[in-house]
Amino acid sequence: MIHTENLTKRFKNILAVDGLGLDVAEGEVFGFLGPNGAGKTTTVRMLTSLIGPTSGAAQVAGFSLGKQDTEIRRTVGVLTETPGMYDNLSAEYNMQIFAELYEVKDVKGQVEKYLRMLGLWERRFDSAGTFSKGMKQKLAIARALLHEPRILFLDEPTAGLDPEAAHLVRDFIAELRKEGRTIFLCTHNLDEADRLCDRIGVFKTHLLVMDTPANLRQSVFGRKVVFHLRAVEEGLARTVRGLPFVREVKVVENKLLVNLDNPEAHNPDIIRALVEAGADVQFVGELRHSLEDVYLQLVKAA
Repeated sequence: MIHTENLTKRFKNILAVDGLGLDVAEGEVFGFLGPNGAGKTTTVRMLTSLIGPTSGAAQVAGFSLGKQDTEIRRTVGVLTETPGMYDNLSAEYNMQIFAELYEVKDVKGQVEKYLRMLGLWERRFDSAGTFSKGMKQKLAIARALLHEPRILFLDEPTAGLDPEAAHLVRDFIAELRKEGRTIFLCTHNLDEADRLCDRIGVFKTHLLVMDTPANLRQSVFGRKVVFHLRAVEEGLARTVRGLPFVREVKVVENKLLVNLDNPEAHNPDIIRALVEAGADVQFVGELRHSLEDVYLQLVKAA
């Protein structure tokens, strides 16, 4: 659905995006993570044909960037970090204006559909300037969906929202995912990315790594299982270290932290070895690193 080859953008002496190459499949929620100034918004602006690249190529929904820009703009929906509504106009009128710009056939029907879907229908006659930040964000999402885009670009959709409003926006994104929409999500909320995204790209001017959240955790930290014992005697850690599939063992109080590749297959072997060595195993759990841990490690290494 989105394909880029060596996509590059330079502003005078500043290299904002350096040789980006990625593929986003149809129906995928792709998370684009990176620190402020990494070039994420510049990438979105290029992929939505708002600015042109310095070099490289991209296809969006089968249309070529720089050659079929009008078709790309008709195909995508965009939520920018600042919604940019006409504050003195009603929510309904704001939507009507953009529906006409997108040449939506059933303007009235589409406006009502998405205002109802986002819970704004009862406030349709109120001016957008009277809305809370969360309501403005929902109105902006409704605007981005008016023309039923095949691809939706969301730049910080929950930035600055209170927990309730952020929860509503995340639920709505999850619903769009069920509909099979392709979503390109830029966010600093790593828990949000972890819950919503099929794959994640960590970006800092150039793409550092791209994979599923689970695979990123394993590639950076491996998998660690915590064996809680009644007591850790001297020989127990040595017993576990001697197993051929164990990478590393650490002792923390009455726990053994075991690094291994396939816990599902080898946890029973470790438990048997511990019991045979005289250990009392109380319970077993996997140590799960957060996506934030992974992200910070990757950006630090970069």
